[in-house]
Amino acid sequence: MAELRTDRLTLRRWRDSDLEPWAAMNADPEVREHLGALLTREQSDGSVTRFQAEFDQRGYGWWAVEVRATGEFIGFAGLDQVDDGMPFTGVEIGWRLARSAWGQGYATEAALSVLSHGFDTLDFPEILAVTTATNLRSQAVMRRIGMTRDPADDFDDPTVPEGPLRPNVLYRITRSARI
Repeated sequence: MAELRTDRLTLRRWRDSDLEPWAAMNADPEVREHLGALLTREQSDGSVTRFQAEFDQRGYGWWAVEVRATGEFIGFAGLDQVDDGMPFTGVEIGWRLARSAWGQGYATEAALSVLSHGFDTLDFPEILAVTTATNLRSQAVMRRIGMTRDPADDFDDPTVPEGPLRPNVLYRITRSARI
């Protein structure tokens, strides 16, 4: 599994010491605002087990993100296959950070590193990003990393019940269009 480094961050394999802060993030209503229900500790730990297994199988997935200067775990970033049943297919980029890490440019920095890895190492021709229509912070990151949105691609997530989390937006970037 490749480790990615930026000026301020390390994207790396998950460690046992990440489980507690990851569970705290998944129990934080503000972090989960655009994701749905809060996760139990068991669900949160299970997600890490799945992340690691998927990474081992495919050679890409969700990295744990830490601040290089302090070693502090602040969330995740990476690539994943679009879930079955969506109205599109491909590889999706994503990130989730602890509230303490918001507003510092970490999501953008991690996402740019992930995009480079996806295009330069994994040779993907296009990378997608999806979020709820109301998640303006993530949409701003998508635009900062050079992604664009065609409102005709917006969709209602078929896995989400009626409500504010169902309307979603789709952003795209191709290898040739990247910044």
